[in-house]
Order: sequence, then C-alpha cells, then structure tokens
Amino acid sequence: MSKSYLKTGRTNQKLETRKEILETAKYFLNNGLDFNLEDIAKKAGISRATVYRYFSNIDILASEAGLDISTKSPDEIIENLNGDDLENNVLEIQDYYNHLALDHEKLFRKYLSIVLDSNNSTPKRGARRKHTLQLVLKDTNFTDEEKEKLSNLLTIFMGIEPLIVTKDVCGLNNKESIELMEWGMKLLFKGLIHDKNK
Repeated sequence: MSKSYLKTGRTNQKLETRKEILETAKYFLNNGLDFNLEDIAKKAGISRATVYRYFSNIDILASEAGLDISTKSPDEIIENLNGDDLENNVLEIQDYYNHLALDHEKLFRKYLSIVLDSNNSTPKRGARRKHTLQLVLKDTNFTDEEKEKLSNLLTIFMGIEPLIVTKDVCGLNNKESIELMEWGMKLLFKGLIHDKNK
C-alpha cells in the first residue's frame, strides 16, 4: 500500500483496516489453513479491492502476517521498558528489534524479497519500529519536527535492513553486527546531547 494513500483521508481508519486484514491472515496461519486474498476479504467482511489496496498479493500478506505473529506491538514494547531515560529506552527498543531480526532472519529476508519483487512501486510495510520510537519520543522536549526526524533516524539503527548491511556488506557476524548498531546508537545520542548543550 502506498505511503501517500495512508496519509490521505481517514488515516486511523486505514491503519485499522490494515490491522484487521493482518489479524484475519494470522487467524488462517494459526489454524494451518490455506487462504487467498478473497478468503481474507470474506472473513474480514471487506471487499477484495480493499484487501488488494493494502496487500498486492498473498505472498506479501502471508509473510507479513507470519512476522506479525512473532512481534510484540509497539504498545507492549513501551509498557515493558526498564530504562529510566530516553537513551536507555531507545537502546532497549533497539535490542528488541535487533534480536527479533536475528531470531527470524530467514523469514524477514524472504519477506523483504517478496516486497521488493512485487509490482507495487511503493510498498508500505508495518512500520512498527518507527511507531515504537514515536511513542517513546512522545513526551520528550523535542519539537514535533525533531521527533519525526529522530524516529526516522533511530529506525536506521535497528531491524533487518541494517543487519543485512552489516552481515552481507561489512562481513560481520551476528554479535559484531549487534554491537556495531548499538555503538552507532550511542554515538548518535552523544551527538544529540552535545547539540542540545550548545
């Protein structure tokens, strides 16, 4: 689904529709049932055209739903944070998403391959990392523009994409990859603190 579509009209309703489609697909997966996009539409009580608007093919939907089964919601992640300041909270979020990517690396790589290979020119994924970071930044003293930029920037240091770069391009192993991303995050916070103290 295109990013521009999500941002037009009733955004919350569109996000809820997308969530409902994923939940329906998870029902089929959890029960070991074969399904297609028409089955999803019928069970969710929405039109097939609506399902296609969010997921252009069954492989993308099934892959994302499979990952969604293993992933905590942003709200659950925020509720379980032990950090006592923003940096520690963000490092905990990073640790969660990096280990999630490692634990399900093959599935994440397959999902990325399917999304990138689809005919959809602007694939829109779940954006869980960004949403989690937006929640943790919500009550900070940053401006709205800074919060938006920070949630985008911090996302770069966690999840499957940087893991692929550190392993496939840099030749690092899992441990080295995690350590490098954590080091990068800490450097970023050092720069933020320095910038705020100017």
